[in-house]
Amino acid sequence: MTSVLWFSSGVSSAVSWLMASREIDHVVYIDIEDQHPDSQRFNEQVAAYVGRPLEVLASPYRNVDTVCRKWRYVNGPGGARCTLVLKKNVRKEWEQDHRGVTTYYWGLDADEVRRAERIVESMPEVDHRFPLIERGISKQAAHGLLREVGIRRPAMYDLGFHNNNCIGCVKGGMGYWNKVRVMFPQVFASRALMERAIGRSCIKGVFLDELDPCAGRDDPPISVECGASCQINVEAVK
Repeated sequence: MTSVLWFSSGVSSAVSWLMASREIDHVVYIDIEDQHPDSQRFNEQVAAYVGRPLEVLASPYRNVDTVCRKWRYVNGPGGARCTLVLKKNVRKEWEQDHRGVTTYYWGLDADEVRRAERIVESMPEVDHRFPLIERGISKQAAHGLLREVGIRRPAMYDLGFHNNNCIGCVKGGMGYWNKVRVMFPQVFASRALMERAIGRSCIKGVFLDELDPCAGRDDPPISVECGASCQINVEAVK
C-alpha cells in the first residue's frame, strides 16, 4: 500500500500533513513560478517540523502567463488551462511512474465535506483520507493550530487572501482581482495585457482593464482560532 499527499502550500494541506505524517509515504509539491515568494519559507518550515523533505515537481511551462498565451485559453466549463498544464498533467506523469498508489490524503477542512464527497465519487478506484474533516477541524482552527506549534502561515493569508494560490489566479472573482490590483499591481497589469493579447478574460463578461475598482467583495483575512478541541489536536502533532 502506498499513500500520497499532494501538498498545496496552504494551511489546511499543511495541517493534514502534520496530522497524518506517519501514515503518508509521499508528500509532493508542484512548484509554479506565480506562487508568492513566502511559500518557499512556509514549505521549508512545515517540512522541518515534520522532519522530512518535500518531493518537488514542476511543469516545463512554469507559469500561468506562458500557458495562457500558448493555448490562447484562460478558463471555462472544463476548468482553467493553467491548472491542467501546470498541476494535473504533472501529477499524472508522477502517478505513471509510481503505480500502486492506493490512498490519497487531502487538505480539506470540516466545512468542505461536500467537496470531499465529490472527490470520492470521481476517484472510486483509490481510498481517500481527509484528516481535518475526520477530526472536525475548521479552516480557522487549522490556522490556529499552526500558530500554536510555531509555524507562521503564508503571507498571502495575512494580506487578506483566502488561499495561498498563484498570485493572479485566473479562477478568482471580481473582489479577488481588485485585491490583486491593490496588493500586486504589476501582476494585475500583466494579466490584463495577457487577456487582451489572446482575446479571453479571467472573469466571465469583463476584461480586467475594464473591471470596476469597487466591484466584488472585500473579504477580511481568515481569523485564527484555537479553542479546547484545537488544543487537543495541537498535542497530537507535537
